[in-house]
Amino acid sequence: MKIGLVLPYSIARGGGVQEILKAMQAELTTRGHETYIITPRPRGYTEAHPDHILLVGASTDYKTPMRTTNQVSAGLNEDIDKILSQHNFDILHFHEPWIPVLSRQILTRSRTVNVATFHAAVPDTIVSRTVVKVVTPYTKSLLKYIDSYTAVSEPAAEYIRSLTDTEVTIIPNGIDLKQFTAPKRHNDNKKQKTILYIGRLEGRKGVNYLLHAFQLLERQDPNISLIIAGDGSDREKLELLADDLRLKNIQFVGYIRDQQKIKYLRSADLFCAPSQYGESFGVVLLEAMACQLVTVAGDNPGYESVMKGLGVISLIHPKHPEEFARRLGLLLHEADLRILWRDWAKHEVLQYDYPTIVSRYEAIYAEAQRHHS
Repeated sequence: MKIGLVLPYSIARGGGVQEILKAMQAELTTRGHETYIITPRPRGYTEAHPDHILLVGASTDYKTPMRTTNQVSAGLNEDIDKILSQHNFDILHFHEPWIPVLSRQILTRSRTVNVATFHAAVPDTIVSRTVVKVVTPYTKSLLKYIDSYTAVSEPAAEYIRSLTDTEVTIIPNGIDLKQFTAPKRHNDNKKQKTILYIGRLEGRKGVNYLLHAFQLLERQDPNISLIIAGDGSDREKLELLADDLRLKNIQFVGYIRDQQKIKYLRSADLFCAPSQYGESFGVVLLEAMACQLVTVAGDNPGYESVMKGLGVISLIHPKHPEEFARRLGLLLHEADLRILWRDWAKHEVLQYDYPTIVSRYEAIYAEAQRHHS
């Protein structure tokens, strides 16, 4: 098959959807499919790019009312027509098709099978409900062009199910288990221990709550350190908060690339992802699980869809600093519990290996083609 994966975000920016599409493109190509990523041209981008990346239009960042950074993208209609005519795709697979407006431009011109995947969950707040009212008419206008719906989790499927009676198939995000691997041995008895956060530094990620919990933990044990990896609009604010809390053993290391991320995941003692809301899944949790790095995570619906079974012990409400600090301490110091957690993670993460996930998408493509014809 000839497949176009439509990415509404700049591929030059870090992000979960970008990484997923890169991995899907590679795996589908390995299986013999001619696969391209269609994505907006990054602003000011003049470098050569791989042949499987088709750049069209441009993207612009904007700040959402839900304290997140997002992007809108658009392309010239004649450029889109040229790409569709030249490549004659068998499948166009739109990720986050509700993001204005590139996906709509392509959908309305497509004459092939259109598959949609929804990644984002809508948080249950007054602001988010207001935003939904605004975007719903736009999203509804796209539905008649879509042949098959998928979502990465039940929270991500909830919104689109409110707009259509068509079946929405849950296909979770994946991970490269050849890349994310556990260290050869774990030393749970060492004196110096490290807690690791990796992610964007913006309000919904809850890093401010992690700093307050860490303050309590650091008072009890000065041998614990905290590494904050990532960048974002709240970085300066969080650094000032760390100073106000007089945290001693904390490092802000900024944005890190994949190899650095794997190194940190394999060397830390505990991973923490305290997101309050807006998470539809939790790829970063899968990465920690694959490295068998014991994890504490916010109890939002997306993370709950990953941390099942024994994994529920990882879930905390980040706004309660005392309980947050107690859970960090428990999963950092209790060796027997850490062994049980790692055994759970080792087996649980297998279902998310990219070859397994891509096989499920291949089945969706084949079924959508049958119905389309």
